[in-house]
Amino acid sequence: MKIKVETLVMADLPRVWSAWITPEDINLWNHASDDWHTVKSSLDLRVGGRFSYRMESRDGTAGFDFEGTYTKVVKQQRIEYVMDDQRAVCVEFIPVEDGIKVVETFDPENTHSIEQQQQGWQNILDNFTSHVESLA
Repeated sequence: MKIKVETLVMADLPRVWSAWITPEDINLWNHASDDWHTVKSSLDLRVGGRFSYRMESRDGTAGFDFEGTYTKVVKQQRIEYVMDDQRAVCVEFIPVEDGIKVVETFDPENTHSIEQQQQGWQNILDNFTSHVESLA
């Protein structure tokens, strides 16, 4: 079973793509709730390249690294990667009439419920949308 989340970003494709792949932007939008934040991110956006996002609670009591390897990159269209726990993720950037639809499809993990995972990833996408639209 795959989990799917999506958002509509009211911006042009170059701006959406750039915000997705630029570490300074990632650090601003990549969190599921306001009590978490991404303190460091790096990426090598190419097949075989790696990414790493360090996420921490704002109170400093918890943190984890979100890491993986890119398996497919089609500029301004699609990014696929495998996380270090071997779960696959696909991110699509689809031009639509009102902007860019971003669709993420991913393998679930076994710790949290499907609903929790879907809501967490959706919250991150919603933060992404707000961030990109604030750049206009």
